[in-house]
Amino acid sequence: MRTPVTVRVQREDFDLNGEVAKLSAGRTDIGAVVTFSGLCRDEAGTLAALELEHYPGMAEAEIERICREAAARFSLQAATAIHRYGKVKPGENIVLVVTASRHRQAAFDGANFIMDFLKTSAPFWKKEHLGDGTSGGWVSAKDADDTARERWSTK
Repeated sequence: MRTPVTVRVQREDFDLNGEVAKLSAGRTDIGAVVTFSGLCRDEAGTLAALELEHYPGMAEAEIERICREAAARFSLQAATAIHRYGKVKPGENIVLVVTASRHRQAAFDGANFIMDFLKTSAPFWKKEHLGDGTSGGWVSAKDADDTARERWSTK
């Protein structure tokens, strides 16, 4: 049986509890569910919004590839990944990853793996909009994200 994987890239917000309920509904083979929810920070009060752009079609395909790889690698029972685009204000949701497995460690590892690869492989771009009405420019990739991803090549 193929692991159920749900991937959505959407403008609107998502409901964390509702997504967990959908993923686990009627499943008695799941022993652990792990969630990661990424929020927009205010960057010490300087950020009014973060504008997220993506490459439609390619972003969804890459996230699904990442989720399927995680499902196979960690024997996940199910996985959900949702990423927003458009303007997101501080305190609002940006990304949600939910993994389910028979045991907790696989669910934790699967969620970490998905986030590490999503941050470095999925085609998304972020532009800062500052509180004073100016543009803070495009956000550069972080070396720490590449380092986090590299840890999976040795496991």
